Amino acid sequence: MATTSRQPVGRPKDESLQGRRREQILEAAAAVFAADGYPNTDVQVIADRLGLSKGTVYRYFPSKRDLFFGAVDRGVRRLHEAVTAAGDAEADPLDRIAACVRAYLAHFKKNPELVELLIQERAEFRDREKSVYFEHRDAKLGPWRGVLAELVAAGRLRGVPVERIVDVVGDLMYGTMFTNHFAGRHKPHEAQAADILDVVFHGVLSDSERRRRPAAPRSKETR
Repeated sequence: MATTSRQPVGRPKDESLQGRRREQILEAAAAVFAADGYPNTDVQVIADRLGLSKGTVYRYFPSKRDLFFGAVDRGVRRLHEAVTAAGDAEADPLDRIAACVRAYLAHFKKNPELVELLIQERAEFRDREKSVYFEHRDAKLGPWRGVLAELVAAGRLRGVPVERIVDVVGDLMYGTMFTNHFAGRHKPHEAQAADILDVVFHGVLSDSERRRRPAAPRSKETR
């Protein structure tokens, strides 16, 4: 006589619950760390926000340090996801650059707690060789170097070393983000992006002045 396997009784297991719970913990942690600072943050406060026990939080993140870096990593990862999505929506590479600059500034405008986390990471963990922000940024730069090299080869950009372009544009965006935060500037991010793009794409010198002044020496990269 054939036998049939017995099906488990009860509510089916939600395979995505752990992922959702982890994201909820990180979102709450980012807000508390940003408001109270790393040294003053009690994990119990984060647990209370979510109606969880402290032990439940520690099952996902074994220490406060792990929780903090999880929150920083989540914030930077979401930044790059927003920037990538904005760039992927444009076909022309110069339009992609413009879209990415706008998306970068927009993300920090909407998520000021991420700026606080970046500041705290530097203040509290100075022994780290590279911050989470730059770990993510450096991992994403490879394709952009290729795009910029193609634009230079096609004559759409001046023969400026690719690394110089990467550094200058990156520093302008990074510096604008921190200046906004520290100075409390409320200029619309669209206008700030337009200013950055105007200076980067068109420069500040007139055509006659550019002809009069020698160009910066080219590095070995493009010789």
